Amino acid sequence: MIPGISGGIARRLALKLRDSGHEVAGIDIRPWRDAPKDIQVHPVDVRKRAAEDVFRRWKPEAVVHMATVTAFTVPGGERGRINLDGTKALFDHCAAHGVKQVLFVGRHTFYGAAPDSPLYHSEDEPPRALEAIPELADLVAADLYAATALWRMPDVTTAVLRLVYTLGTPGTGTLANLLRGKRVPMVLGYDPLFHVLQEEDVVTALQLALEKKVRGIFNVAGPAPVPLSVIIRGTGRTPVPLPSPVLSLLLGRMGFPRLSVGATDHLRYPIVVDNKRFLEATGFQYAYDEGRILRAYADALPVDRAGHGG
Repeated sequence: MIPGISGGIARRLALKLRDSGHEVAGIDIRPWRDAPKDIQVHPVDVRKRAAEDVFRRWKPEAVVHMATVTAFTVPGGERGRINLDGTKALFDHCAAHGVKQVLFVGRHTFYGAAPDSPLYHSEDEPPRALEAIPELADLVAADLYAATALWRMPDVTTAVLRLVYTLGTPGTGTLANLLRGKRVPMVLGYDPLFHVLQEEDVVTALQLALEKKVRGIFNVAGPAPVPLSVIIRGTGRTPVPLPSPVLSLLLGRMGFPRLSVGATDHLRYPIVVDNKRFLEATGFQYAYDEGRILRAYADALPVDRAGHGG
């Protein structure tokens, strides 16, 4: 069962699991209009009784929870209800209906961007700098709640996976939105490292985590991190370094992406992770190196002469 199955990566995961011989279904209030007939998609809210009815009827053995949102365009109250309330409801359904395994798909931004953070974050570190980016608080809360299942639900094999930024097609997600236009803002005097993973490698990592039945908290990453300016140029865009106060005024204007004011800290300080624990547990090997990831994104989403993303 994949809550959030209509998302781009979730669809790819569903198809790959089906092709590997698994029976797959999903829950999502967003439509998957061309879903294959052998993948059941239930258009219900995971927080509602109708979702529990799906669990009761379908009796999934494993659940991959991908029904969280990071979009800053979603109002804060609704985002919190989707991320935290939805995660709690999902674990309640799993406990009530005999689910044996749960993967919670989280984000490496859990750790926060701060000037005094270590360069590489391990899974044992607490979140930092949430006061600077309160929009991340509900995702952090959902991550921490999922982690409590490790002791609250000892009969369920639970894994919390903190994925780095992803790039692929159709170009959705935090980093893809930053790179959508021809000109990409940077904070003057800063060029932080970014960890990037291609979407097909994300699907491979999730399938491995599911089939290896990993338990615990894991950072999931691929190639070594690269400077933001390298990512911008490698995808055919132009970096535009701006003083922080000017950048805050221009966000969402003059062709620049819309970000929260607090999110500019991510353009100053790196969030990179140590993924040794995941590699040892699964044997994961990425197929796309940094150059191939950036070239694939540039080819799939070129910028036209007017400076608009494809």
